[in-house]
Amino acid sequence: MAQKSESPKIHSAHKASVLSTIIPGAGQVYNKKYWKVPIIYASLATSIYFINENQNKYTAYKNAYLQRLNGEVDDYSELYNNSQLITIMDYYERNRDVSYIITAAIYLLNIVDASVDAHLLDFDVSDELTLSYAPSFINTPHGKNTSLSLKMNF
Repeated sequence: MAQKSESPKIHSAHKASVLSTIIPGAGQVYNKKYWKVPIIYASLATSIYFINENQNKYTAYKNAYLQRLNGEVDDYSELYNNSQLITIMDYYERNRDVSYIITAAIYLLNIVDASVDAHLLDFDVSDELTLSYAPSFINTPHGKNTSLSLKMNF
């Protein structure tokens, strides 16, 4: 009976990207880069925390401003005037929006990292790959000039 030869397992960058798109960090697990998963989730959790925190503060100041417009007394009536409340509301609204952008950037970076890592999984990083440098002198009509030479071995 003839033995069936096994073909080498192909590592797909597309699959890593799709996995990370569906579940953040899944592409890194597929690439066997497990140490990146806690970093991804900590980054996403932190940015989501700031979204929530800024939204809560924005809502609190907005409600206080609306209470003032209705002639009611709010929690900040002795601290801030209307103009200051609007400035504070704008500050927290802008921070919330920036936090949304940062969260999206972290999510996209997770996908790009999984794809790039999958592409470079088979990259040769043996000891035969070296980059060495050495100072040298170059003779010119005006005398000797110092230079830096780079030598790459493949």
